[in-house]
Order: sequence, then structure tokens, then C-alpha cells
Amino acid sequence: MKRENVTIYCASSPMIDNCFFEAATQLSTLLAQRNIGIVYGAGRVGLMGCVADCALKLGGKVTGVIPQFMVNRDWCHKSLSHLVITQDMHERKQTMAQMGDAAIALPGGCGTLEELLEIITWKQLGLYTHPIIILNTAGYYDPLLQMLQNALEHHFMRDIHASLWYVANTPQEVIEALDSIAEWDDSLQKIII
Repeated sequence: MKRENVTIYCASSPMIDNCFFEAATQLSTLLAQRNIGIVYGAGRVGLMGCVADCALKLGGKVTGVIPQFMVNRDWCHKSLSHLVITQDMHERKQTMAQMGDAAIALPGGCGTLEELLEIITWKQLGLYTHPIIILNTAGYYDPLLQMLQNALEHHFMRDIHASLWYVANTPQEVIEALDSIAEWDDSLQKIII
């Protein structure tokens, strides 16, 4: 399936190791080169700003989705292709999910983790059917992946739930996954809940 736009969840912190910026730059470059638009949280710093700036520099399309209170605090990127302002965080997350043909989680803090786990939950419930790809730069997500495995082993999740997400270790693997992962069969939610 041709992906027109992907939703990216990632950090706004600028105080992180350079390896995370390098991976974000590589991913953004690959997406722009393939004419795949980026939908993200409209931030101007950290991995958020890096992803947007890189894609825009290469002529890529970047749509930011941000609640009004963040605009009021001047957290919004100023040069996006398109900006959607929402009433609150809930509307922001729903809008971002609806606008993308896949979700990609780069490393991030509580907000990124919350977005990733929510979209996985939506997929489990059949509310989201697109690929969810975790870019595990420098093993950042290893503890979370271990926790998810722990949930599977203790039967808080079924074995089929392990296929709700895909783990990529490099930006190139993310692109390959976008090309190869099929849409989720939402009828499965009837038997896996």
C-alpha cells in the first residue's frame, strides 16, 4: 500500500544524545525523498523540530497538529506546510491518527510513550488499522518492549497482540516496514479482546 502520510510521535526535548537527532534526520530525509508527508505534533525543538526542519528543507510536506494552549505558549513551529489547531490534547491525538496511513514512534518521554501505547490500544480494539512502527534507536525502547513481552507472558495480552507493532532498529528498516506491513484486520478485535 502506498503511504501518503505518516504520523510521527517523538520528543520535544533538545537535551538528548546526538544519535537520536541523526536517526530522526535520516528518517525524515527518506520520507521526503519518497514524497511521504509527515503529520506530527507541530513542535519546533527537539526531535519534533528536527523531523520537520529536515523534511521541509528537502521540499517535503509537514503537517503540524497542536492544541491552542501550546500555540499560546509559543511552542509551535512557524514554517509548516499546514497547521491544524485543536481544542485539546485528545482532539490532537485523534486528528494525528486520522491523518496518517501509519504511525511511527521515535524515542521520546511521557507524551510519546502515551501516544504510542494509546495507538497500540486503538489498534487492538479495531479503531486503528494502519502499521505501528517503533524506531528503536540505540535500544531506547528495549525496556518498554520487555514490559510488553512480560504482559504477553503473563497473559494480560494475547500472543497475536505482538503483531500490533513492528520494531525497526534503523530508519531504513522503517521505510521497508512501511512498504511491507499489511493493514490490520479489524475483525480480529472480536476474538482477541
